[in-house]
Amino acid sequence: MRRNRDFLLLWLGAGLSVLGDRAATVAFPLLMIWYGGSPGQAGLVGFAGLLPMLLFQLPAGVLVDRLDRRTTMVVCDLAGLVAMVSLAVALLHGTLWLAHIMAVAFVEGTASIFYRLAERAAVPHVVGTGQVSTALSQNEARARAAGLLGQPLGSALYGAARWSPFVAAALGHLLALSGLLLIRRKFQRPRDPAPWRPRAELAEGFAWLLGQRFLRAAISLVAVTNILFQALTLALVLVIKEGGGSPAEIGIIGVVSGLGGIAGALSGSHVVRRLRPGTVMICVFAVWTLLMPLVALTADVVLLGALFAGTSFAGAVLNVMAGVYQVQATPDELQGRVGGVAGLLSSGASSLGSLAGGYALERTGPTGTLIGVGAVMAATTLAAALIPSVRTARRPGAAPSAPPAPSGPSDTH
Repeated sequence: MRRNRDFLLLWLGAGLSVLGDRAATVAFPLLMIWYGGSPGQAGLVGFAGLLPMLLFQLPAGVLVDRLDRRTTMVVCDLAGLVAMVSLAVALLHGTLWLAHIMAVAFVEGTASIFYRLAERAAVPHVVGTGQVSTALSQNEARARAAGLLGQPLGSALYGAARWSPFVAAALGHLLALSGLLLIRRKFQRPRDPAPWRPRAELAEGFAWLLGQRFLRAAISLVAVTNILFQALTLALVLVIKEGGGSPAEIGIIGVVSGLGGIAGALSGSHVVRRLRPGTVMICVFAVWTLLMPLVALTADVVLLGALFAGTSFAGAVLNVMAGVYQVQATPDELQGRVGGVAGLLSSGASSLGSLAGGYALERTGPTGTLIGVGAVMAATTLAAALIPSVRTARRPGAAPSAPPAPSGPSDTH
């Protein structure tokens, strides 16, 4: 991978763009609360930044499959660049408008969705089929590292000058844009022009995904775990507070957890090459089942950091496996739509976890909530082990160990 000039340009440019985006995301609430705004306004800005996840996952998938992927990514970087520069200039002139900041957050969130779908779909064309698992493993590590570094970077830059996080985000978009223009390889196969049928094309993505037994089951199971992790995160805050800890300890746990995620991402490609997808999923779920309830037994920051590092390690391995399977199994002309549908179905219900977790914490406290989370996670693990399409899933294109029965499917999805 180190000798692949095009992949290095794509990987580094996208990494700088994501890092700048994380720094700006951290700076948004700081800007609203410490510079004339209010917590309620900070919530509105956060809502504006997350709203595109619900609105544009599906249409973004359709457009990524129809438009040139490189051009799509260039437009995303240009949009993010203009949005961030406009906010930095406004702050330099001492002006702060809630509507402007919400618009910037909305544009950045929208551009991120289109960019992410286009980049993942482009990876097989930049690295070749044999290196997809390694490339996506490195992309996952990049995302984890950006999340780990983005928070302290955004806070430090804001402390130096309130406009500087947004200048950094603009610079990240500019460098990513420059890298895209230097890449020589095509990001997709040649396509025959066809009339645009957005509803029909979106339906094709849904139909294809729902027809894949393993992906269909895996997305449903992962959606449950995403809800559980929202409740787990809320429970951690209460565990630390009731144990006499401070917000700084939560930050330390977050750093340790991020390091675990990076290690898992870097290990993901090796695991994916050696184990079947279903085996990876069941093992990751089993690790989560073991670690989640243990959070209720201690308020020690070292032990909690170790527990969350373990969950992040396992989660990163699962993300690599899921990304590799999806990219290798999905036809090139459906990559964007399938990615958008999968993202919406697996993460769209995450907000329910915050609501359910908050209610459970008020009713039963952190111990009862974490026991409940562990019980649901155990049931999810058992379900994964019992569902045939998960238990017997193979890597796309892998030959079965024995000839299939005449009445059975020719491969496992």
